[in-house]
Amino acid sequence: QLQENQDEIENMMNAIFKGVFVHRYRDAIAEIRAICIEEIGIWMKMYSDAFLNDSYLKYVGWTMHDKQGEVRLKCLTALQGLYYNKELNSKLELFTSRFKDRIVSMTLDKEYDVAVQAIKLLTLVLQSSEEVLTAEDCENVYHLVYSAHRPVAVAAGEFLYKKLFSRRDPEDDGILKRRGRQSPNANLVKTLVFFFLESELHEHAAYLVDSMWDCATDLLKDWECMNSLLLEEPLNGEEPLTDRQESALIEIMLCTIRQAAECHPPVGRGTGKRVWSQ
Repeated sequence: QLQENQDEIENMMNAIFKGVFVHRYRDAIAEIRAICIEEIGIWMKMYSDAFLNDSYLKYVGWTMHDKQGEVRLKCLTALQGLYYNKELNSKLELFTSRFKDRIVSMTLDKEYDVAVQAIKLLTLVLQSSEEVLTAEDCENVYHLVYSAHRPVAVAAGEFLYKKLFSRRDPEDDGILKRRGRQSPNANLVKTLVFFFLESELHEHAAYLVDSMWDCATDLLKDWECMNSLLLEEPLNGEEPLTDRQESALIEIMLCTIRQAAECHPPVGRGTGKRVWSQ
């Protein structure tokens, strides 16, 4: 009897889906399209055994091309709810491979709210499986740390931090209490310098620092480590910083001190109309 009841309920849900959702997710009114996507996201999250498969996910994927920003936004927030649950990751692999390029392109969406949520979704994708995103995919997000729009830049800063700065070598556990040049932050500071130089936007160190300030404050405020890298002799087997790298580190260090003292974003960064500048 339980099985019969379950079958009956699933038949009713399928009838509702085919009779209502399939027609209304393309409704002429954007608000109705947004409601449809929001609800199917809830269905897939609450009843993943029945709804979390490509037969239903594809509707969210298709709707990411919707002409209205509010609808595209609902697609991304619905997907975030799914990717956040690591137990569901295996069921999302096909969807990810099929629609990943679209999500990456949405990081440059003309609607800032959509761009921010696209970056946050890619951060969740990154945490679920690092192999999914190619180096080119990541590069497209990295550049956004120089965006003139702060929410976009901060979201990109968190993505950058999770990708390049959050992994720690198990061997570091034994040197966590070491300071200066021998601290675990030393390699991370160098990574930041290398990234800054490779991005070739050398007049925008303040933008880079501001983008990562919320997620990497401890690293950016480790001035003792930065001083040690500049003043102390390299450890055995360690490559010394070049003059160019030292100059970049000094510039980054000055920007972190200014950020800590002034507590506001650099000039030119706010909620303006441009998505990103270089």
